[in-house]
Amino acid sequence: LNEITKSKCSALICDIRYNELIKEVEQTKVNSKKTTSEYRRLNRFDVLTIGESKKLIVPPSKTNGDIIYFVKCNEMFDILHMAHINCGHGGRNRMEHSIKQKYKNITKDIILLYLHLCEICNKKYAHPKKGLVIKPIISKTFNSHAQVDLIDMQSNKDGDFKFILVYQDHFTKFVSLRPLKTKTASEVAYNLIDIFCIFGAPCILQSDNGREFVNHIINDLVLMWDGLKIVHGKPRHSQSQGSVERANKDIEKIIYAWMEENQSRKWSEGLRFCQFSKNSAYHAGIKQPPYEAMFGKKVSLELKMSFLPNDIINNVNDENDLLQFVENENENEMEVLNENEKIVFKLSEQKQNFKRPRKKVTDG
Repeated sequence: LNEITKSKCSALICDIRYNELIKEVEQTKVNSKKTTSEYRRLNRFDVLTIGESKKLIVPPSKTNGDIIYFVKCNEMFDILHMAHINCGHGGRNRMEHSIKQKYKNITKDIILLYLHLCEICNKKYAHPKKGLVIKPIISKTFNSHAQVDLIDMQSNKDGDFKFILVYQDHFTKFVSLRPLKTKTASEVAYNLIDIFCIFGAPCILQSDNGREFVNHIINDLVLMWDGLKIVHGKPRHSQSQGSVERANKDIEKIIYAWMEENQSRKWSEGLRFCQFSKNSAYHAGIKQPPYEAMFGKKVSLELKMSFLPNDIINNVNDENDLLQFVENENENEMEVLNENEKIVFKLSEQKQNFKRPRKKVTDG
């Protein structure tokens, strides 16, 4: 961080400078006449008061009303660490997508520095990337095409559990995970019925484990659920299909990271958390997390995903505390928006005066 701080364009704000900026913004707001630099400051920063705490934020008029905080140096590690854990020890893109929804001045360089220092991520086995997808599976609607695969965990078995069922809807990339004791078609079908009763059954079921394996699964599904009709997808080479293969590698990394983080070998208990991490992480293929693609809303993780800063969240003990903070925030946000409308008007007025053509002075 010290190396990054030396840059003139550093986004890091120390405690002293953070408090100075808050005072400067508050003083600028009460000034009757404002200079150009003061208008620029108000166009970049604003102050949000929640209870007895004051936070430096991006003006809500520039974020469509969302509260985006500037981060102090001593808060940065905790924010990076929480984002990294929530996305299942994801990489730079996933962390950046998660962080920018609530925080402003955490750059890619800072994220890369954190990732370089993460011991668990450095222990991950680097799988060689496969070639381009030659025959991608194209789905236009949810549940039109699903894929099922198994992850072999026999080298790290958890009691009687030796395999992981990976079920993925191809359109939303939403993944469901289940621990398996065996890889028999009957046990796979039994767990798929549980998933189908929540999300519905797909029209086409695809797998890299072979046509005969999927046919056995489909036959068992029909025996368990009278009236169910699913067909087997076209045979595809695993390298051309690719989607579940890539998901499997990612899921394995998330599972081993969870085991390392929690010092536990009971991966069957952590599978639900790994599933949540996988589905809530940004997916480059669909340009959003699978959770958002599936449910049409952002991931909700109690108060940690709210607009409230972490130090305020830690002091919320009951609903009355929460309502008090929310009411104060709404009042402050209205004041901020009204003030920012004046700032934007003044800046546009100055811009028009600057662009106005000057009259040419002619001799005599």
